Amino acid sequence: MGNNPMSVIRAFIAIDLSPDIVQKLDQVLSDLRKWLPGASVRWVPAKNIHLTIKFLGDVSVSNQELLTHALQGEVSRHSSFEMGVGELGVFPSLRRPRVIWIGIEAPSELAILHRGIETEMARLGYAPEDRPFSPHLTLGRVSRNANSDEMRRIGEVLSARKVGFLGAMRVQSVHLYRSDLQSSGSIYTCLHSSNLSS
Repeated sequence: MGNNPMSVIRAFIAIDLSPDIVQKLDQVLSDLRKWLPGASVRWVPAKNIHLTIKFLGDVSVSNQELLTHALQGEVSRHSSFEMGVGELGVFPSLRRPRVIWIGIEAPSELAILHRGIETEMARLGYAPEDRPFSPHLTLGRVSRNANSDEMRRIGEVLSARKVGFLGAMRVQSVHLYRSDLQSSGSIYTCLHSSNLSS
């Protein structure tokens, strides 16, 4: 029995953004592209931006039902909540920008939901994150090949640009996605949606 490559998928658990927020992020991205033409940044298309709750990595298709069942059970125990989106940020620092992101202002419900999902997934064998949960929306990643001049320029542009509050949205469901890497970028397919209790 050879290993069927189709029997394993790359998967993650995430919250979708409202169409209004996606549109605003699209505007922010087009501005950033204008301010940083030709910079060594891989920008994420606005339609692919979401709030990742848990990156699972390789999931065997035979485990998918177990996974969705556990996710459904956990998510339904939590109530829907509002979160705000805004403010530009950089990991690890403006002097060495690697990841360009937009912040999330969320009530404690988001951290509690994250912890519950993390615990459920750990029970199924998906290792918990060793870093504390810091909710953000990734806009772009600076290339490993960017030289120090480019990185300084990216940092300067980002520190000069202010992105204010983009809006608020209600979180009512959590999704299990599969991720397929294509030459044109990642393609995300929703495999399952779990609703929060209203």
